[in-house]
Amino acid sequence: MIPVPETFVRCTVEREGEAGAAWIAGLPDLVGQLLDRWNRVPDGEVLHGGVGVIVPVRPRRGDGPGAVLKVSFPHPGNVHEPDAFAAWDGRGAVLLYARDDERFAMLLERVGTQSLGEVEDGDEDRIVTVAGRLNRRLAVPAPPGLPRLREQADGWEEELRRDAGELEHGLPGRVLDAAVATVRELGRVQPDTLIHGDLHARNILRADREPWLAVDPKGYAGDPAYDGGTLLKSRALALLAADDLSKAAHRALEVFAEAAELDRERVRRWAQFHAVRTAFHGRRHGFRVARGGARRDWFVRFADALAELLT
Repeated sequence: MIPVPETFVRCTVEREGEAGAAWIAGLPDLVGQLLDRWNRVPDGEVLHGGVGVIVPVRPRRGDGPGAVLKVSFPHPGNVHEPDAFAAWDGRGAVLLYARDDERFAMLLERVGTQSLGEVEDGDEDRIVTVAGRLNRRLAVPAPPGLPRLREQADGWEEELRRDAGELEHGLPGRVLDAAVATVRELGRVQPDTLIHGDLHARNILRADREPWLAVDPKGYAGDPAYDGGTLLKSRALALLAADDLSKAAHRALEVFAEAAELDRERVRRWAQFHAVRTAFHGRRHGFRVARGGARRDWFVRFADALAELLT
């Protein structure tokens, strides 16, 4: 029976309620069944992300590559992760060895635990360059069956207008208008290109087969520039440490766009859209690292400032 990290237990139950508690109660037995199915035994400390546990494993008998067993809480947002790994087949991302879609489980290539942000701490150009190059490599034709981001455009516009009307905020009208224009002009017409969907420094890990490999994809089909926004908002602490927020943010956009071989203006517009959504989401739901209080308000103010300076 594997030990389930207490932090993961608490966060899952807080987020998912009774369903999360029930899933956690059955998780050790579920992992045991998967280990038996794939003839593996635990081989290290159990780790976790936001929605799943990661168990380092080795073959029960004989030699074989080290791997990790990842088991995620059943949620629509986790459905297409193995599809993305299968399409990439190790190109810029960890290899998928086996999958059990019914139980939201995968056997994956084992990589290091150090993320891009940890290894390259303080070198923003390096972080953004690595992320941009990976973004370019991950942009391959999307297999059928993946969720198309263009199908979310109507919902995005409705969400933006609802949040602007219901929540107290100080965002100027031109900032909201720019985000809505991005949805209408870029969101509704997107290529059938596979993208990560949640590309940031914590989802890029040090590896042996390649220097860096991506993990935890959403598996969307859409505009590769979309992930420039997910990366930029994740660099909040680093950007705030800069002497000039505007200069630092635009530098990050420029470096990412060049490394990813994308149009800089397109990346900027998606980044502005992400910042506006983040500002509203933080007001309504808080953030994973700050559900409420002064710290949440601090992140909200950052999102507001970023959204405005990118407009």
